Amino acid sequence: MYEIDIDIEAEGAVILHGLEEAIIGITEDFGYKPRLLYSKIKILEILEQGGMTREDALEYYNFNILGMYVNEQNPIFLDIPIKAEKINDDIKYCCDSDIYY
Repeated sequence: MYEIDIDIEAEGAVILHGLEEAIIGITEDFGYKPRLLYSKIKILEILEQGGMTREDALEYYNFNILGMYVNEQNPIFLDIPIKAEKINDDIKYCCDSDIYY
């Protein structure tokens, strides 16, 4: 496994302190600076492990995390992880059924 220095690879990106374990990647977009990609599922799990109910975690996420704006390097959040599967000649998009909140 290769260690990544976020301060170098995503210099200036907004880091959500206390939710670092929910970071799942660094994004790039032409003409923009790198941003951190967080897993919504992992964020909610961390909030629940901290003592919030599922409803409270969702409300906190929606208003205080998703609704936050700091700068153009705000975090991005992966809501539903999907996989593309080729079945015969069709592409089907699937996700794990237990991820929904």
